[in-house]
Amino acid sequence: MTSWSGLNTAYFTEDKDDHIYNALVKSIVEHQLLPGSKLPEEALAQAFSVSRTGIRRVLQRLAAVQLVTLLPKRGAHVTTPDADESRDVFATRKILECANLPRVVAHCQSPHRVALQQLVEQEKRAHEERNGAAAIRLSAAFHVQLQAISGNKVLTETVSQLTLRSSLAIAAWGAPWQQGCRCTDHDDLLELLKNRDTDGLVDSMAHHFDHILASLRFEPHRSETPDFMQLFAVHSAQMNKEPG
Repeated sequence: MTSWSGLNTAYFTEDKDDHIYNALVKSIVEHQLLPGSKLPEEALAQAFSVSRTGIRRVLQRLAAVQLVTLLPKRGAHVTTPDADESRDVFATRKILECANLPRVVAHCQSPHRVALQQLVEQEKRAHEERNGAAAIRLSAAFHVQLQAISGNKVLTETVSQLTLRSSLAIAAWGAPWQQGCRCTDHDDLLELLKNRDTDGLVDSMAHHFDHILASLRFEPHRSETPDFMQLFAVHSAQMNKEPG
């Protein structure tokens, strides 16, 4: 199975718990479930046609990767990263991704560039169509696949996880229409990669993260509880058709 950003990952498998986990991750990082949204066990159990015990296991897994916050007597909520945490997530990504770019340039081949170009074109179409979920997914996939060129699997997995937390920060503090990164920035990064301009690529990537952080507005907002039956209808139907 693939992760929400489209990369093969060993920690996504086929059992029901994983199916629910993947559906919730996708909904959170694609801003269908916004930071602060309540995640009632009973409503989710009904939406996925499973027991509350199964939902509780999934919520605990989501809490372990900091996408969900569990509070005594208040239940589960989609995590709302505060301003400091949001800044730290992007600062960490900036350090890791910029530091790994020389190795990316050294290992980059024509098929890598073609794959990245396809992602950029798909991301542009998503923005033109105002398809926020696709824009977020493709934006994250660009960064993860760029880092994957280096062959450093540990760093790539770390960046993949940080893109999830980045999406939460953007959902919590971004403008109403801020879906992932500016795809024009990705165009610029790809051109520098094609030219094997390592210094320019590192500098442009650093400015890219600075732009994202500068666009965030750290002002609180309210969130509403969505209709879980409607939101997860397709996932529930698919899950219940599969054996096991």
